[in-house]
Amino acid sequence: MSPFHSYSIFLSICMTILLLQPSTTLSQSHLCRSSCGDIPINYPFGIDDGCGSPYYRHMLICSDNNTKLELRTPSGKYPVKSISYSDPHLLVSDPFMWNCQDRDNFRPTRSFSIDSSTHFTVSPQNDYLFFNCDSEKVIVEPKPLFCERFPDRCDSSCDSSSYLCRHLPECGSALGSRVSCCSYYPKATQSLRLMLQNCATYTSVYWRSTGAGNAPYDQFPEYGIRVDFEFPVTTKCLLCQDTTKGGGLCGFDTRTQNFLCLCKKGNITTHCNDPVLVKHKHIGAVAGTVTAVSAAGAIGVGGGVFWYLRKLRAKAPVTCGVQSNENRIF
Repeated sequence: MSPFHSYSIFLSICMTILLLQPSTTLSQSHLCRSSCGDIPINYPFGIDDGCGSPYYRHMLICSDNNTKLELRTPSGKYPVKSISYSDPHLLVSDPFMWNCQDRDNFRPTRSFSIDSSTHFTVSPQNDYLFFNCDSEKVIVEPKPLFCERFPDRCDSSCDSSSYLCRHLPECGSALGSRVSCCSYYPKATQSLRLMLQNCATYTSVYWRSTGAGNAPYDQFPEYGIRVDFEFPVTTKCLLCQDTTKGGGLCGFDTRTQNFLCLCKKGNITTHCNDPVLVKHKHIGAVAGTVTAVSAAGAIGVGGGVFWYLRKLRAKAPVTCGVQSNENRIF
């Protein structure tokens, strides 16, 4: 038998051994944190890679020893005050926005923005208040009267008769008579930037529901930015979460972003009570972990290959660097 043929047989045996080595797959479900501080983290979100929906991968950050939750956007990172899953939205705060403690001391600010390619949107329930705007560049007028006179320019005016300007939440008398205020809802990030070029500063107020069930009279204003999010629901995720089928966590493979059901016994593409998972306990690629051969198996096979190659080299005829059909390996 030629050395090449012997080597091919040995290599085939090695590959078979590698494939038969048991995987050491760990379950991802225990790696998915369920809260950050006092804010619950449920599907579709995840603060650990591979948990939740890939739509929101790397968009929420939990820091300061698992106590501070932040939303990452193109304009920066913003503290998350709360998350509602029944009425899908996040409430975030912007430290650069005006607040009651500032009074008439206007600090440098920056415009809040959301990447339009994500599944987040800035809620239309937000009201933006702008202070000390340049009247030569911004239309600051009482909106009802202005819209009656100029209906085609109504949307471009900043309402100086806004209820919120006259009743600032939590600090109605914080601004003196020398500070002007108007309310305007920018329809795009660019229009918000343009407003800030011509106004001293701004703040955002959104209307929080008390849950009394008498809308819209059960709402009260609160500082913050409401960011709505889409709730992706798939048949696979519902099957995975079904408590009668094991009650897994919906996640994804960090390499392919394909769906994975994260279970205590391992990860699978169906549900935690799947007989395949119960039997093998190491099915599927694990999000955030590595599925591989055991270290001992890899070292043993590698040592065998090294020993065999040395044996072949010892038997090969000396040809002063010239290969022939007798000593060729490849």
